[in-house]
Amino acid sequence: MKRQLLIISIFAFAGLTVSAQEYKWSAVDVDGTRTGCTAPSKDNIDEAIGTFDGKTYVAPNGTRHKKGTAAAKTAKAVLEAQPKMARVKDVVAHSAGSWEKCYPESSLSNWLVDIMIAKTAAISGKPVHMGVANFGGIRADMPQGEVILDDLLSMFPFKNYLVYLEHKGSTIRKIIEDMAATRFQVLGGVRVVAKDGKVVSIDIDGEPLQDDKVYGVTTVSFLLRGGDGLFMANDALSMVEYHDVNVIDAVLEHVAAETAAGRALESKTDGRVTIIK
Repeated sequence: MKRQLLIISIFAFAGLTVSAQEYKWSAVDVDGTRTGCTAPSKDNIDEAIGTFDGKTYVAPNGTRHKKGTAAAKTAKAVLEAQPKMARVKDVVAHSAGSWEKCYPESSLSNWLVDIMIAKTAAISGKPVHMGVANFGGIRADMPQGEVILDDLLSMFPFKNYLVYLEHKGSTIRKIIEDMAATRFQVLGGVRVVAKDGKVVSIDIDGEPLQDDKVYGVTTVSFLLRGGDGLFMANDALSMVEYHDVNVIDAVLEHVAAETAAGRALESKTDGRVTIIK
């Protein structure tokens, strides 16, 4: 799988649109059209980016660019950044497959929310029956094979922290009904069937959702008060916000544990969200 860069450089071009409340970007594969550059690892910087001696930038394809040209200026900046970027190029895991973010569920989104459920249960000391994340919080795919730290940081770049809530089943039903009528977000711990914008069934822990039962729920701070149209804090019976545990913290902890145990990262879809057409 080709690496992708989210920077405007001699390697690739990424479009960035900025408004008061929204940031969007896209990434394209490195193709080295002008310079022969490829995305560097920790150990092949000269081969991938080229060299700059203070006067001339020599690109990997042998083209020479004098100091002061756009290519030389960009190469100088990128080369100078490499020592500081070395840590994020460390291989931290291996993935059994490549996962993409897909609707209404995917291996990648399921992996994320299941990690959130496990971590929130551990730090809260309470059962967590359901997890809710947002597809927009996942910004890159999981590569097959070697996974570097930057892959994970790029997947989950936002500083959203974990939250534990207690909700009555009736509140959870309303949350999921609203999703069915508009758009589902990332769900874990539940099995939902919907048709024509309406909920057909909701199961938690293998049993039908009970309106009067209290359930433990985990989510991210962004979704508490309006993010992606969700108001997870509304009508909560209790809420604990873990400001010092961001989503990426939980992900990296899980990845480190899997790698230490000699296991590759694995995930799959399991039909937790089914939309009948």
